[in-house]
Amino acid sequence: MQYTIHAITHNKWDNSLQPVLKVSDGDVITLETKEASDGQVTPSSSVQDLLKLDFSRIHPLTGPIEVIGAEPGDALEVEFLDFRNKGWGWTGVLPGFGFLADEQYTSPIDVLGPALKIWKADDKYAYAKFGDLEVSVPLHPFPGVIGVALPQRGRFSTIPPRENGGNMDIKHLTIGTKLYLPVFVNGALLSVGDTHLAQGDGEVCGTAIEGPMEVTIKIRLLKNVGLSQPVFITKRVKEMEFNEYIAFPGIDRDLWIASKKAVRGIISILSKYMTPVEAYMLASTVVNLRVSEVVDVPNWIVTAYLPKDVLGRDIQLV
Repeated sequence: MQYTIHAITHNKWDNSLQPVLKVSDGDVITLETKEASDGQVTPSSSVQDLLKLDFSRIHPLTGPIEVIGAEPGDALEVEFLDFRNKGWGWTGVLPGFGFLADEQYTSPIDVLGPALKIWKADDKYAYAKFGDLEVSVPLHPFPGVIGVALPQRGRFSTIPPRENGGNMDIKHLTIGTKLYLPVFVNGALLSVGDTHLAQGDGEVCGTAIEGPMEVTIKIRLLKNVGLSQPVFITKRVKEMEFNEYIAFPGIDRDLWIASKKAVRGIISILSKYMTPVEAYMLASTVVNLRVSEVVDVPNWIVTAYLPKDVLGRDIQLV
């Protein structure tokens, strides 16, 4: 069977919620999702709208969806078939939120915010101006949040990822990927939301290119699997790689600090062409953080890769 669900949403993990739809093994579902702010940010929003955000509405999730016959110990296979955006998205820096939120901003590389960037989107790219650069980012849409109900009673935040999936923000959960989720309660109670048009690995400012979408998935029920956490199978997506990068290694004996050094390095380079807070937002949407080296104690290396292809023109490293 094939079903369509409008954006009937909730924003807490709660296994007492009543399902908005019941489906069976093999069914295909198209879900309408809202963007992460639940309509508080629109294509006409200004940065002042970020200061008025009601965080109790963050992460509206479409669902839950009951999978008939799903029981604890089973697993769901969720195959991503299609994503359709609504022509726009947004990226924002919220004070006190994001990877660099706890830093003391005493350097000229100040990313404090608030800041907001509205993107236009077609079927292939999202477009926005960052300082002097006309940026075009290839779309690789995916749900930032997807998961099933937790075994515990109560209402739980969607912000941290958990054993049920949740706010994983993994950009490879895109067309062609199969995600496997453990089932903890009868019916599984699957929910999907926080859809992103594109994102760098790390989502450093705390937002990607956030946008409403239509997401089409296929559900398979796998009996008696005993899965304890999410796992997925993904194909090589050639379009996720670029022709040329500027890469900044962050080196430190602390992985967290090494990652921050890498992000700060990219912000410093981009800040020759845009404001530091714009550079922070752009890094969140296109820069990939990768652990390059762990074995040569005492230091780690985390490298931030900035794709030059998206920037509209060549920029200088030094």
